[in-house]
Amino acid sequence: MAGISSISAVHFLTLSLFVFSAVAFATPEDEDSFVRSVDRKLLGLRKQKLSHFRLYWHDTLTGKNPSSVRIVPPVSNSSTTGFGFVQMIDNALTAGPDPRSKLWGRAEGFYAAASQENPGLLMAMNFAFFSGKYNGSSLTIFGRNPFMEKVREMPVIGGSGLFRFARGYAEARTSKIDFKTGDAVIEYNIYVLHY
Repeated sequence: MAGISSISAVHFLTLSLFVFSAVAFATPEDEDSFVRSVDRKLLGLRKQKLSHFRLYWHDTLTGKNPSSVRIVPPVSNSSTTGFGFVQMIDNALTAGPDPRSKLWGRAEGFYAAASQENPGLLMAMNFAFFSGKYNGSSLTIFGRNPFMEKVREMPVIGGSGLFRFARGYAEARTSKIDFKTGDAVIEYNIYVLHY
């Protein structure tokens, strides 16, 4: 028994010295081994271009198949801004204000009443494209939407597919709204830098 425990002690000491040596002699280069530089061309990143997209966003709260559904009610009925409500969306993105115009993709995400005093929404959505050159790519918009103003500006914070590393901004203008039902058509002009 004494021989086995002394062998274990020797193994433990040897292992401890090995681990201590590895830690003590680590170089700063080893500490940063999780990151490395990458040649832009390997990712297909060439010269950036600026593109302008004009799309119509159809927020439909009524009918048999609404594209916008309330998932969280407002904090209180006395709120004049609806503060706290959250609406999940899967809205059509079309070429024109007519819902029957060419479908370019869908706006998927949510918007929420994020202001207690002035009407304002937090918008978090991906514009997922299904047609044309950008089929399978998406743009991400995340920002404040003071929806009662004539023109609202929100940041484009990224994207996927042909919009990897994208950045820019989106301008929203109300094209049509039914104050009784809440159904709305919003014109989006998006200016985006991408590769």
